[in-house]
Amino acid sequence: MDRNPSPPLRSREEEEEEEEAAVGDCIGSTVYSKHWLFGVLTGLMQIVSPENSKSSSDHEEQQMELDEEMENEICRVWDMSMDEDVALFLHEFNVPDIFMGILAKSECPRLREICVGILGNMACFQEICVSISSDKNLGQVLLYCLCDSDPPTLLETSRLLLTCLSQTEVAIVWVERIREHPAIYDSICFIMSSSTNVDLLVKVGEVVDKLFDLDEKLMLEWIRNGAVQPLDQPQEDSEQQPVFRIVPCVLEAAKQVRSENPEGLDVYMHILQLLTTVDDGIQAIVGLPLIDSLIRVLQNMKHCQKKPENSAESNTEETKKSDLTQGDFHLKILKDISCEFLSNIFQVLTKETVAQGLKEGQLSKRKCSCAFENLLPLYNPVVEDFLKILREVDKTLAGNLEESFPSLKVQT
Repeated sequence: MDRNPSPPLRSREEEEEEEEAAVGDCIGSTVYSKHWLFGVLTGLMQIVSPENSKSSSDHEEQQMELDEEMENEICRVWDMSMDEDVALFLHEFNVPDIFMGILAKSECPRLREICVGILGNMACFQEICVSISSDKNLGQVLLYCLCDSDPPTLLETSRLLLTCLSQTEVAIVWVERIREHPAIYDSICFIMSSSTNVDLLVKVGEVVDKLFDLDEKLMLEWIRNGAVQPLDQPQEDSEQQPVFRIVPCVLEAAKQVRSENPEGLDVYMHILQLLTTVDDGIQAIVGLPLIDSLIRVLQNMKHCQKKPENSAESNTEETKKSDLTQGDFHLKILKDISCEFLSNIFQVLTKETVAQGLKEGQLSKRKCSCAFENLLPLYNPVVEDFLKILREVDKTLAGNLEESFPSLKVQT
């Protein structure tokens, strides 16, 4: 029986040449292949190329769906882009420009999400973040993605924006771009007021928190947005397009995230705290039905005060060691923010607003007691001033509260 001859032995020089070729194909100090990456990126460009389709209907269908093999490959690129060497290589290969074209043309939600996600990873590195941020056209395309209807794409876009806003060198560039695009305000408010995606709400909240922290002028503009209906806006347009106000949207988002993500609630409480640092923000909060601002804070405080009921083992040494957990520390911070926010509200309440709150059932002994328990003794002067107003409106309720809090009775 004939046998195939064994392959000739390779010389040492040939083996070294192959090793050198393999090393030359690696991206930086990684084991990732440049050749493979070129192939994936070329395939991506062909997806959005009009020449790639046989008919307009086939092209539309292809635009909405991503081939499973291609999706797996580009997801690998997404994972790889967390490596700095890979991110720098992608930048040198002009991937931001390639993705800008894809985002402008593609109607495939998954592809758009992945492209923005890769850019978000790349932006984690300062040099690339500065380059991406300096590209005005790319910046406009990315901001347009914040008006997308796809939650995963919105999440990745928000993550990218937060990354850029966290870079001192380019933060102001993004603040100015957002200021120049009023549609961003509407999109963010729409997400906060209507989304049930907690991860998205938290990330959008972080973006808003960062924006307000960076630029008080922008915060004031957003507070005033929607306060007055434009006189030149046709009636039919005003019926079709909702007028968003930032404070109700923030409160709605806080309500949505509070049970599932305490850290997310912390973000929204900090936004409210920032709003109370300007008069317009305080008036926007107090101008709402009082229950919309006060009850949410009180409920949050009640949540902060709740402690798990331990069994007889609660006094064991192990339990004592774990008393001060990270969760306890987080709740303490959240309570502190809530108290400061509530004290700011109390300081601007007038006799009229208190009377209205009592009339509509938004203020009661139970709610006031809960507030006093959390505010005292740190905010004692604030509570005393509130009690003076309350005494003018409802002496009985004020007296009952004084009986419950003797320190106030003695000092008044």
